[in-house]
Amino acid sequence: MPFVLTVDQRASRRNPDRVAGTLSTLADVPTLLRFERTAGDEFQGVLDDPAVVVAVVLDLVRAGGWSIGVGAGPMQTPLPASTRAGAGAAFVAARAAVEAAKRRPARVAVRGAAPTAAGDAQAALTALAVLVQRRSEQAWEAIALVEAGRTQAEAAAELGVTRQAVGQRLAAGLWEVERDLRPATARLLARVLG
Repeated sequence: MPFVLTVDQRASRRNPDRVAGTLSTLADVPTLLRFERTAGDEFQGVLDDPAVVVAVVLDLVRAGGWSIGVGAGPMQTPLPASTRAGAGAAFVAARAAVEAAKRRPARVAVRGAAPTAAGDAQAALTALAVLVQRRSEQAWEAIALVEAGRTQAEAAAELGVTRQAVGQRLAAGLWEVERDLRPATARLLARVLG
């Protein structure tokens, strides 16, 4: 059973359209059905890997300006050629989730066949979203280098700071907390499928 992400641009009447650019950045994400614009300021995609769902949601949270709904459940088969032609419980859940996300502080919601599991996954995903939203650019710089395989000393040399400063940036950005929470959140999302 898949996950459907329904993503709506916030304040789209007052801001330029960001859907096309965001769809370009999501083009390489492994999906069952690719991300597509479904309405003016909204797009959807169908994924089967909960870890990828977590990664996409967090990338969108970092970019800012989106309400993100994650729906889990069955889809009508065979799968259509286009996300816009998809139907089934996962799409209904994603619609309910994006509407709920518009009223939540972190703008993220999860809905699915198992409501308790959806609530647990939503709580973990919200915690990650808040962590990402509050991270400084200095922390992001250090995290990007370390995640690319550099040691803290190498990252420090590249940033022109001390190794201790890199360690402080990683700690302030709660990088280790995120590393622990991501797989746990993916496991919780998998339970939403029932």
